[in-house]
Amino acid sequence: MAFEHYIRSGQKMLRCGYTTGTCAALAAAGAARLLLTGQAPSRLSLRTPKGWVVEVAPVFCRLLEEGGALCAVRKDGGDDADVTHGMLVQAAVVLTPGPGVSIQGGEGVGRVTRPGLDQPVGAAAINRVPRQMIARAVAQELETAAWPGGAGVTISIPGGAETARRTFNPLLGVEGGLSVLGTSGIVEPMSQQAIVDTIEVEARQARQSGARLILTPGNYGADFLAAQGLDGLGVPVVRCSNFIGDALDIAAAQRFEQVLLAGHIGKLVKVAGGIMNTHSRQADCRTELFCAHAAAAGASTALCRRLLDAATTDACIPLLDAEGLRDPVLSSLTAAVQTHLERRAAGAFAVGALLFSNQYGLLGLSPQARTLIDQWRHTHA
Repeated sequence: MAFEHYIRSGQKMLRCGYTTGTCAALAAAGAARLLLTGQAPSRLSLRTPKGWVVEVAPVFCRLLEEGGALCAVRKDGGDDADVTHGMLVQAAVVLTPGPGVSIQGGEGVGRVTRPGLDQPVGAAAINRVPRQMIARAVAQELETAAWPGGAGVTISIPGGAETARRTFNPLLGVEGGLSVLGTSGIVEPMSQQAIVDTIEVEARQARQSGARLILTPGNYGADFLAAQGLDGLGVPVVRCSNFIGDALDIAAAQRFEQVLLAGHIGKLVKVAGGIMNTHSRQADCRTELFCAHAAAAGASTALCRRLLDAATTDACIPLLDAEGLRDPVLSSLTAAVQTHLERRAAGAFAVGALLFSNQYGLLGLSPQARTLIDQWRHTHA
């Protein structure tokens, strides 16, 4: 039975899906019901933390020879299908004389190997909300059947170990399998939340090693930092993609004390306009910002027109050079970036801005950024 919930993304209506955590909770309820009633359920349903009800037909639900029962639910990612879409999430349940619902990970579920994740090192990578959903679903079955004891639940994802190699799990510190995830229980198509969640996890892990952080949108920034030796100062580097504002908020929540934002001029010039999500679908006023700051620096009308017509930010640099305006315009843009970073940080931490180009190298370094880098180099010496 298809999950028929839709959200709008741009001009399209996209179908939502449900998380591995929802699948695990449904499967656990199905296995518990079979054990308690002797009847394999033909349908399973639960209300997710988002408030939406998910109803599925289990792929199978059967008794195990060694005791207990096993139930499987197929993951449906909707129109945001990821590597887990279509995989089976299974729950093996045994009844216990003692109270409570214990939860562990089996085949295909990863183990946490680094601090800073949702679960402690050594635990199965089944996050807090899915654990609550599983425990609640099984407890409801126990209560309905008036079972005086508790239950033990083992979640497994056949093929999860191999599939996990195509995810961020090995980089984040989850080894041997997939994570059982979900905070709302629902997968929203084209959701940006998964990326922001990854940034938060990496920032939380970085916080384990100190209160200093370098943020950069992507590979260009990482390469520039390496070329300048800035990645060797003992300060962790976290890629934040287009989500500058979210990354700064995360840094504040994690109580970092010093943050350097280093990025390509094509991304960070947008921050000079107060744009904190730099994806082109959100805003693209790169050349307009160049034009405005050039005009304030005394650029001719002809130069302003050429800047507006420039195809890229790199193409703006020689245009500025032609009127001797590179330094004042880039200084003005860098100062504007710094102002908006400080406004977003709201005093939570010291922050600095570094802007560069692959073609022209370092283009802007705010005084605050220079101070941070000098401190880090002195400390690391």
